[in-house]
Amino acid sequence: HVLGHRPCNLCLIERIPYILGVILIFIIFFFKKNEKFIVLLLILTFIFSFAISLYHYGIERDIFEESALCGLKNFDEDITKEDLLKQLSEKIVSCKDVTFRIFGLSLTTINIVINLVFIITLNKIYIKYEKNK
Repeated sequence: HVLGHRPCNLCLIERIPYILGVILIFIIFFFKKNEKFIVLLLILTFIFSFAISLYHYGIERDIFEESALCGLKNFDEDITKEDLLKQLSEKIVSCKDVTFRIFGLSLTTINIVINLVFIITLNKIYIKYEKNK
């Protein structure tokens, strides 16, 4: 939002696992119970995030076709004709358009790397819990 970057729907979905991850980490930090189970949930969360990012990367590279998910907007049951016309006139950001890059890499590519680092690190933490039984 600060740089004027408009994310596509998959970019927004890719943020959900990070929010869930922060919540799970706070649970570990404050309650210090079931840490091994919560670390396992974190691993599964970031595997899911990795899969979403790979799918998004495939769309960016024309490996996969854009799904209907890329063009969806929030439609309430009580949408008015004016609201519908307004949403149709807005430019929807395509999931295959890379609108922002860092060092030549799309944010989706960076997200793939970050997810891999998290998965590897969390696996090491989980194995450490197994050894300390």
